[in-house]
Amino acid sequence: MLRGFRKLRIETERMTLRPPIHSDFRPWTSLRVQSKGYLTSWEPTWAKDHLSRKAFTNRVYWAQRSVSGGTAMPLFLIRRQDQSLMGAITLDNIRRGPAQSGTLGYWTGQPFARQGYMREAITALVHHAFTQLDLSRIEAACLPENAASRGLLETSGFKYEGVAQSYLQIDGRWRTHVLYAAIRGDRRGKTDAG
Repeated sequence: MLRGFRKLRIETERMTLRPPIHSDFRPWTSLRVQSKGYLTSWEPTWAKDHLSRKAFTNRVYWAQRSVSGGTAMPLFLIRRQDQSLMGAITLDNIRRGPAQSGTLGYWTGQPFARQGYMREAITALVHHAFTQLDLSRIEAACLPENAASRGLLETSGFKYEGVAQSYLQIDGRWRTHVLYAAIRGDRRGKTDAG
């Protein structure tokens, strides 16, 4: 079960994307605490035990099962130069058969925001999903007012597709989201010359 989990690594110019491991608990907790005010407006309300070791252990086991079962790829962003944990990106809800699709989610710790790390991670993970997992479509959603996330998706090759009313509970309330998708071999907006 753990063989594929331990081997899962995606290398980018500045980072290694890899599943969470038990020894990530302290760096993860520290980054989440440090970034709480920055993240709260964009995330579901944290459970009371969100920062507990038990909850993190469950997160690691969920990651192992998801990778082994092919249903998700939860990955931490590790900066190669100093091994700092900077955030996470997850390709979740991987659907096979006629859909061949998945859903992208991500967060960056405040000290690492707006430095191009997440764009680098999204580009690498989408490429991996299209070339190694043979997916055809990657979906993502964010709050309409989250200009940084919208810009990130748009500059990462995602195209706006619409609005989903009451899509997710964010910060304790049902919130409408804007929907984006990246499609393998996407020709939307391109001409024969492009």
